[in-house]
This record gives sequence, structure tokens and C-alpha cells, in this order.
Amino acid sequence: MSRRPRDKRMSVDEVVAGLESGMTVGIGGWGSRRKPMALVRALYRSDLTDLTVVSWGGADVGLLARAGKIRKLVFAFVSLDSVPLEPSFQRARQEGTIPEVVELDEGMFQTGLRAAAQRLPFLPTRAGLGSDVMVNNPWLRTVTSPYDGPDGVPEELVAVPALRLDVALVHLNRADAHGNAAYLGPDPYFDDLFCLAADRAYVSVEQVVDTAGLTVDTAVQRVLLSRMMVDGVVETPHGAHFTTCTPDYERDERFQKAYAAAAGGTEEAWRAFHDRFLAGDEDDYQAAVRAFHEEQS
Repeated sequence: MSRRPRDKRMSVDEVVAGLESGMTVGIGGWGSRRKPMALVRALYRSDLTDLTVVSWGGADVGLLARAGKIRKLVFAFVSLDSVPLEPSFQRARQEGTIPEVVELDEGMFQTGLRAAAQRLPFLPTRAGLGSDVMVNNPWLRTVTSPYDGPDGVPEELVAVPALRLDVALVHLNRADAHGNAAYLGPDPYFDDLFCLAADRAYVSVEQVVDTAGLTVDTAVQRVLLSRMMVDGVVETPHGAHFTTCTPDYERDERFQKAYAAAAGGTEEAWRAFHDRFLAGDEDDYQAAVRAFHEEQS
């Protein structure tokens, strides 16, 4: 008798309720593009603290830094793309409110995720050689290749340690109830590596469909995540807002500007933004966003 794959559907709050303070959390997406913002907002509202956050960062890092959730940040950059500097992150760096910060070259960051995905202690790379990444992170080590190079001399390489994650949070366009998930936009980013590098992985999506529906109008190669990589599926329409989730929606530039102005402004400005958009649950947030746009039209 055959057994059906497990139904892994969960709510946003159920995912966050299963997390613990002190965990290492990898957050997928890229800058202000396809970030799992509904899950990040739930983290922001939670009592969790002392987190190690691993991210090609955007508003995810900014919000969690603003809430004092981050003990250690491992990142390659933190940007809102069309707003070059993420204001809450900028404030945290200037005020020193993130106790430990590890900034890596983008290639090194990817190499660290690949090492964790392959359950290796490290992987070698040329990225970072001769740069201030090595100066600012003196704990990084180099290794000598066991093989001679073209000139007969073994090459010296950076040994990037594995970026092992307790939990990965990512956002894609579609998933089935079992955890198979597809992206429909131009870039997978590195969401599969985040999931493979983690002990547990949760994917939020715009829509949960049956398995056949994942490829009904798109190539099978866009099924980025298999159910073996995913522990929970959360259906959250507009769950990446205000970041992109192409082709479902693009970045909400008007709202992002409002966020950036509040985050870079006075404490009173931030408190007003928080009270309007972030004090309630995800349904409250989405309703407040709709009201914001109605006012602007």
C-alpha cells in the first residue's frame, strides 16, 4: 500500500512558535527581492532574541536589528536595492547594537552555504584573497592545495567555514502541500542552498497548489525545492511585501520609501510606522498596506 507524502502546511505563527532564542536563522532572497517578509515580521513580533542571522540582507536584517533580535550577523551586504543603505541596519551599525558582525565577500558567503549544504566543515575558494575581508576577519584561515598548479606551485586558497543553519526561511511563488516549491521570477537566488544548509527549512509562498500545478505553465526546472528539503509550507499571499515576488508583484517602491523614511527618521516617526503597520498580525499588516495605498491614490 503506497503512502501519500506528508501535508506540511502551517501558519506563519506556527513556524515562529517552533523556533527558539539563540538559533542560527538563514533568510533567503536577495536585498529587497523575494524576502520571506511575513515570516520576518512574525519574528519581529516574537519574544525570540539572541539570534544569529545569515542573509544577503535587506529589510529582514533591518527589522530584526531594529527589534534587538540579532546577536550575530553574517552577511555579504544589507541593501534595499533602490534605497542603497538599509536605514535600520545603518543605525544599528553606527550605534553598535549588533554585538558581533561578520561581513563576507559574496562569493565566500555562497561557498559557506555550499559547504554546509554538503555537510563539509569548509570549502576552498579564491574569493577574499588579498582583500580586507581577511584583515577584518582574522579567524579566517587559508589552506594549501594538495595539487601542484600550472606553474608547479600548490595554490593558497581561503578555507571558508560552513555556514550551518538551525533554520532556513525562504519565499517562493508556488508550493504544493508537501514542500515541493517553484520560483517563477528571473532568479532562484540561493534559496535552495539555504534550505540544504539548515536542519529545518520553511518556505512561504504566494499560493499552495496541487503537485501537477507546479509545472502547469512553467518549466519543471523552476521547481527549486523538493519536499525532502522542506519541513513546513506557509501560504501567505503578498508574503514577500514590500520586496519583489516577480511575476506576482514587483517591489512596492512607494511603501519602501515610507519604511525607509521612518526607519531613518526620529524615534517618533518609527514608532508611528510600527504602530500602524507592525503592531498587529500579518492580516493587520496587509490591511494597513491596502489603506496606505488608498490614501496615496
